[in-house]
Amino acid sequence: MAPRGDRSEDSGSRLLRRRSLLAAGAALPVLAVTPSASAATRVVVEPSIVQQTILGFGGMNHPGWIGDLTAGQRETAFGNGAGQLGFTVLRIPVPEDRANWSREVATAKRAGELGAKVFASPWNPPASMSETFSGGKRLRYNSYGAYAQHLNDFSTFMRNNGVNLYGISVQNEPDYAHDWTAWTPGEMVRFLRENAGSINTRVIAPESFQYRKSTSDPILNDAAALANVDIIGAHLYGTRHEDFPYPLFREKGGGKELWMTEVYHPNSSDSADLWPQALDVGEHIHRALVYGRFQTYVWWYIRRSYGPMREDGQISKRGANMAHFSKWVRPGYSRITATANPQSNVYITAFKSGTKIVIVAINKNASAVYQPFTIRGVVSATIPTWVTTATRTLAQDRTITTSNGSFDSQLPARSIRTFVAG
Repeated sequence: MAPRGDRSEDSGSRLLRRRSLLAAGAALPVLAVTPSASAATRVVVEPSIVQQTILGFGGMNHPGWIGDLTAGQRETAFGNGAGQLGFTVLRIPVPEDRANWSREVATAKRAGELGAKVFASPWNPPASMSETFSGGKRLRYNSYGAYAQHLNDFSTFMRNNGVNLYGISVQNEPDYAHDWTAWTPGEMVRFLRENAGSINTRVIAPESFQYRKSTSDPILNDAAALANVDIIGAHLYGTRHEDFPYPLFREKGGGKELWMTEVYHPNSSDSADLWPQALDVGEHIHRALVYGRFQTYVWWYIRRSYGPMREDGQISKRGANMAHFSKWVRPGYSRITATANPQSNVYITAFKSGTKIVIVAINKNASAVYQPFTIRGVVSATIPTWVTTATRTLAQDRTITTSNGSFDSQLPARSIRTFVAG
C-alpha cells in the first residue's frame, strides 16, 4: 500500500466516491413535524429490562496518515471534563513496518492512562508475507503462522511500552480491499481456526466495511473459528438501518462482544459543524445501539474537518452528538428498554448503572416538541440535563424533578439532550 495523506478525503479515490454515496444513501430526511401534547406518546423507560452492556465510544488515531494527536488533543478526546469528548475507546493501526510501531505509542498510552480501551487493526501484513493475485493483494497461505506472530509482536511491543491492547483485528475491511489486503470469508475462517488461537490478546474479526453478514456468518457457523474470536467487529458504511439487527449473532454469539469499529456519517465532505445535519450522527448512534445492539461506537479519524474534533482541537457539532452519549454513558453501563421512537423524528435511548439512569433524546423536528417520560421504579429524582442545538454545545440546561417517576419535557427544535437521573 502506498500511504496517503487521508484515504477518506482524496477526491480522486474510488473510496471517497463510493463511501460518500453509500453514506449519503443511508441518511434520512429531516421532517418538520410537531405533534400536539395530546398526541405525544409517553416514553416508558424500563430499568429492569437490560439489553446489552456498553463498552465505550471513541475513534481512530493514525499518525502515519494524518499526524498524531497533540498532547492537548489527547486530553480533549479522552478526558471527561468541560470541553472534552469523554471517549473511552481508541483504535490504532498495526503498521506493516516495525520501524513505524513507535509512533503509535504516545496517544495510545495517554488514552489508556485516562481509562480508554485501545485496540488495533492491520491494513497489510509485512511485504514479505503478501502476494498479488487477480483480486489484488492477499496474505500468503504459507505465512499464516508468521502473520499471527506479527500480530503478537505488535501487541507485545505496545505492552512493553505501557499500552495493554484490549484486542487486535485480523484485518481491516477484508471485503473492501482496493488499497489493502483482501481476505475471502473462507480464508478468514481458516486463519481463525488454525492460527488465531495463538494470538496473545482478544481477537477481532472480520471488520466488514458494510456489516456484510456474508463475511461474519461463516465465522459464527464454524465452532472452531468462533472459539478463537472474542469480538465480532463491523463497519457501517452505507449499511441500511434494516440490516443493523443480527439474529445469527444473538443465536450463536454467546460470550462474544459486538463492536462497531469504524464509521463516519453521513459523509466526509461537509463540515462537522453543519447543523442540523450533525444530528444525523446522534440518530445513527441511537440506531446502532438500539437496533444493532452494538456495544461500542467508533468513529474514523478523531481529528478531522468532518470528525468529532475539528483541526483546531475543539469539539465539533458531530462530536457533541457523540459526547451526549460518551460523557455520561460510561463503560459498563447497560442499555435498557425504552420507547425508541415515540413520535416522528424523535429518538430515545436509555441506559443505567446501578441506580443512575441516562436518557439521550434527539429531536430532529424544526420545532420544539412536548415529550412526556416515565421511568419505572423511580419514585422521585432530580434530573440535570445538557443540550446541544444550533447555538449551544453540550450546555447545561434546566434541572427537572420527577413525580412518581414521571416528568414532561420540551425538546428544543433540532436538538440532542441528555438527562441524568440518580
